[in-house]
Amino acid sequence: MKHGGAVYIMANAAHTTLYVGVTSNLKTRIWQHKNFIFPDSFTSKYGLTYLVYFEGFHRIEEAIGREKTTKRRFQKTERKFNQFNQP
Repeated sequence: MKHGGAVYIMANAAHTTLYVGVTSNLKTRIWQHKNFIFPDSFTSKYGLTYLVYFEGFHRIEEAIGREKTTKRRFQKTERKFNQFNQP
């Protein structure tokens, strides 16, 4: 039997830095982020402790696909923003 999963977005207090992740156990994963269990991780380095969005799926493969789509959209938006703000 395949397990479900979730895509989630973490942010810092100012919501200026975002992280998109995927997990099969959202409650545990968020706890790990909030308690800096992995001190060298991106979320620990930038203090991303706020869960700002999550979306659940019946299959982990669906969650992984959504994570990839979300990351591509963020990268595309970031490139446009950086082009707009070039001196």
